Amino acid sequence: MGDQNDDFNQLLEGTSLGSRGARELRARTPAFRSRAVRSIAGSGWWHRYADVLPNWYPTYVGLEEAASLIRTHEVHFVPGLLQTKAYARAIMRSGSATASEGEVERLVAARLERQKRLVSETPPLLHVVLDESLLRRPYGGREVMRDQLHHLIGLSEVENVRLQIRPLDGGRPSGAGAFTILTFPEPDLSDIVYLEQLTSALYLDKRQEVDEYESALRGLQEDSLVPDKSRDLLWKLMRLF
Repeated sequence: MGDQNDDFNQLLEGTSLGSRGARELRARTPAFRSRAVRSIAGSGWWHRYADVLPNWYPTYVGLEEAASLIRTHEVHFVPGLLQTKAYARAIMRSGSATASEGEVERLVAARLERQKRLVSETPPLLHVVLDESLLRRPYGGREVMRDQLHHLIGLSEVENVRLQIRPLDGGRPSGAGAFTILTFPEPDLSDIVYLEQLTSALYLDKRQEVDEYESALRGLQEDSLVPDKSRDLLWKLMRLF
């Protein structure tokens, strides 16, 4: 168990919360520490891909594994949890210009492994808001994008997934870029906001900061189509490809 505790220490201290923030989280919620240690012990699959994953990325995956609710807003591309294999490969190739073909395939394999959480025995709730513009960018070509849209249609009917699209022709201006809010089953643990950057990631857990992002997400959800209408739009977008 000592090695697992060390892994958990590194998991939290590797975030922008820092060592002090990590200690505060552990002090507030021993139950979360125990759950996360079990997650690392039983589902630490990401360690197998340490040779190709960015050094800051496994931290997020570890926290995602322990979350019971994942809320995300994306403006650039389909979130990793919802990507098809071909779409993921196209994203990896465009975003990793120096990666070899073998490294790209391992990155894709890691992404598909991560998606298994959505269909596990205890899957998290996933609430997603997608900007319509990203669904019009044919990463990988027309056929890849058509298959990706069809995949999203199927996922939108999964019980633990709520998918909304923010249409181009409506809504208020929003200064919010892409972000994810992780909520954990232990009520005494603060939500964590995850902001992915080009070469690193930022984690926020101060109540005022989290409240700002939760407020932004509520506004984005209000300006987005409800799930049924979002599914209808996905069908229409498929005809473009």
